Amino acid sequence: MREAQLGAHTLRSHGMTVARTHMHDWIILVLLVILECVLLIIHPFYRFVGKDMMTDLSYPLKSNTVPIWSVPVYAMLLPLVIFIFIYFRRRDVYDLHHAVLGLLYSVLVTAVLTDAIKNAVGRPRPDFFWRCFPDGKALYDSLGDVICHGDKSVIREGHKSFPSGHTSWSFAGLGFLSLYLSGKIQAFDGKGHVAKLCIVILPLLFAALVGISRVDDYWHHWQDVFAGGLLGLVISTICYLQFFPPPYHTEGWGPYAYFQVLEAARVQGTANGAMQQPPQVDNGEEEDGGFMGLHLVDNPTVRREEDVETGRG
Repeated sequence: MREAQLGAHTLRSHGMTVARTHMHDWIILVLLVILECVLLIIHPFYRFVGKDMMTDLSYPLKSNTVPIWSVPVYAMLLPLVIFIFIYFRRRDVYDLHHAVLGLLYSVLVTAVLTDAIKNAVGRPRPDFFWRCFPDGKALYDSLGDVICHGDKSVIREGHKSFPSGHTSWSFAGLGFLSLYLSGKIQAFDGKGHVAKLCIVILPLLFAALVGISRVDDYWHHWQDVFAGGLLGLVISTICYLQFFPPPYHTEGWGPYAYFQVLEAARVQGTANGAMQQPPQVDNGEEEDGGFMGLHLVDNPTVRREEDVETGRG
């Protein structure tokens, strides 16, 4: 039944209709982008940094092994390319739309939470000493707090250690991709094909290596990386499950909306077939689709998908 239905709902036939039904989701997504830009401008909290704390904050000031510009490339563009590739294989607009929307929400919600926590905590980075005192000459006030004389933008960035943005973005984007791929290849179908796990683990391994590089570059403490990875992984899982069944589910290969449309079509076909049948002799029981007096409650989601099918949504 799955293969027979694939290709019936494409971008050209249902793309705009599906997007309109999720218009409020896209509007909130734009607001998240604006909020993230505001958080990047906000000045972080400058916490007290005493001389006795410099032991853990005097690591060398190094460049990034993983450049900042590359994070959106592998965390967002790479999954989007894979989603588009799968769409051209299956022609399922629901799968493409929900995968893209879920990925964007996963990354943006993670980004907003990460930068909000960064600004509120203001934890110094492991290389803070050299950001604060680029000439190596430490200076403290009467209370023992640092008096930095380095570049203001470098010092400001030095107060954004917790949690790791590289790591949270990586696990938000690649964690979502890992869940998506595990559903598509049915990695947990109970048939024991362990080789499928290599495909599922690969994005997570890359995200973990990015996190390790942040510690190796002395831009983050290990706690920052752990918290960032946990945050990204939790948010990506929540966003994925909003649109797709769990990967171990028998219907984990497709989005909820796809199966709702199939169910709506089946119900409509059954109703049309019943109308064409000749009248039957009344045996004293109601022929209303109930079973032993039990009835299913009308599903508003199914009705909404029927509107999508007919273009009324």
